[in-house]
Amino acid sequence: MTTESKIEKIKLKDKGFTWVNINNPDERATSYLKHHYKFHPLDLEDCLSDIQRSKIDEYENYLFIVLHVPVKRAGQHKLHISELDIFISHNFVITLHEDDPTINRVFEKCKKKKKFKEDYLQKGSGYFLYMIVDDLFESCFPILDDLGHQLNDLESEVFDSGQSKDRIKEVLLLKKDLINFRRVIMPERAIVAQLEHKNKKFLPENLTVYFDDIVDKIEKMWNNLENLQELAVSLQETNESIISHNTNKIIKILTTFSVIMLPLTVVTGFYGMNVDGLPFVGGENPILIIIGILAFIVLAMLGYFRYKKWL
Repeated sequence: MTTESKIEKIKLKDKGFTWVNINNPDERATSYLKHHYKFHPLDLEDCLSDIQRSKIDEYENYLFIVLHVPVKRAGQHKLHISELDIFISHNFVITLHEDDPTINRVFEKCKKKKKFKEDYLQKGSGYFLYMIVDDLFESCFPILDDLGHQLNDLESEVFDSGQSKDRIKEVLLLKKDLINFRRVIMPERAIVAQLEHKNKKFLPENLTVYFDDIVDKIEKMWNNLENLQELAVSLQETNESIISHNTNKIIKILTTFSVIMLPLTVVTGFYGMNVDGLPFVGGENPILIIIGILAFIVLAMLGYFRYKKWL
């Protein structure tokens, strides 16, 4: 079932600045933008595209920006990719997204709290763009921390000698989230770095230092992802080694039983022949003698295995 788009606005009348937030964009939303703004038709098509690359398209009167960030929906463990499309000009910013929790949170606070709205919108479109992008990437750190906690928990379970459960599925699912996280963050590094320069035409104040701060956050995030990725790979190899070691121990025990049973089977099979003249058959208590022979063979083989340090 397709969710109908929701178009909302926040205005600062004294500054002539407007934030248009479009949740779940559809044909109705692009028709609205086409009617009220002079955007390139290809940009409007990109807003409805399911597969879009992160980019910045620069025009005379506006910028069109496409960003991606990883998100986790409430009640879901799977990592999702959220796309944010942004149109920015001197007196407006338009955001289009598929129910992004960070954008929704900021928009609701701007509607309800005057000071919050002024902090975000009072300084113009360029600073507002910085605030939104900063919040987007700041929201990635709790997800990164959660992945780190999951990895630590798995590490404790894998190295717990009292547990022999195979956790390859959990490790692979965690690696999948890390790979998707890295795949999303990688192109954003270059895109945010470009904003330092392309944004100046919409705001006299130099925002380089602000966007530098976001770039630093992304680099920190990237370094943490690399460390977690290496740890996940090592954890997978360790888990496989432990499982292989446990399997070898089981095979070793089963092989010991098989080797011990082989001569016992030969002896019992020999005495199972229906022929005359078998040793000890004519004496007193032949069963006890045969059992003694079998017990001697078992003890001798166990002693030999112990001497060779195979047990």
